[in-house]
Amino acid sequence: MTLSIRPSRDDDVAAITAIYAHHVLHGTGTFETDAPSATDMAARRADVLSKNLPYLVAEEDGEVLGFAYCNWFKPRPAYRFSAEDSIYMAQSARGKGLGAKLLAALSQAAEAVGVRKLIAVIGDSANAGSVGVHRSQGFTHVGVLKDCGWKFGEWRDVVLMEKVLGEGSTTKPE
Repeated sequence: MTLSIRPSRDDDVAAITAIYAHHVLHGTGTFETDAPSATDMAARRADVLSKNLPYLVAEEDGEVLGFAYCNWFKPRPAYRFSAEDSIYMAQSARGKGLGAKLLAALSQAAEAVGVRKLIAVIGDSANAGSVGVHRSQGFTHVGVLKDCGWKFGEWRDVVLMEKVLGEGSTTKPE
């Protein structure tokens, strides 16, 4: 079994869509409530790539087991060095350390394109897997937004974490 983490390709969209749909329909890591179509996911991926931001997949023996990307935290120009990360793993890949490898690769790819801070906006404070994988990759806890999402008949918190990349705020950007 050979794991590779690589830039996503157009032919990965079906697997990406299936992985995300599972999280939408069965999890609280995203507050989306209707699973987007492959066309929607392709458009979202194209948007990220059009901004020269990374969109990666973890693949083992030809099977996409997870994906991660980042997108600008907010659309205003002052935020152009801060990006929000997203990472989703297939059920079969959870708990095997692949998410940490994928998030490490995303952090490196984001830094390479000038991102100075990654921000994790983690759905549901009970989402120990996502909090743990972010912590393992150097993210620190910055806060909790209490009861700001309603999913599966309950109020859900949002956990905020951050990771400084490269020189962070110690130098002026170019």
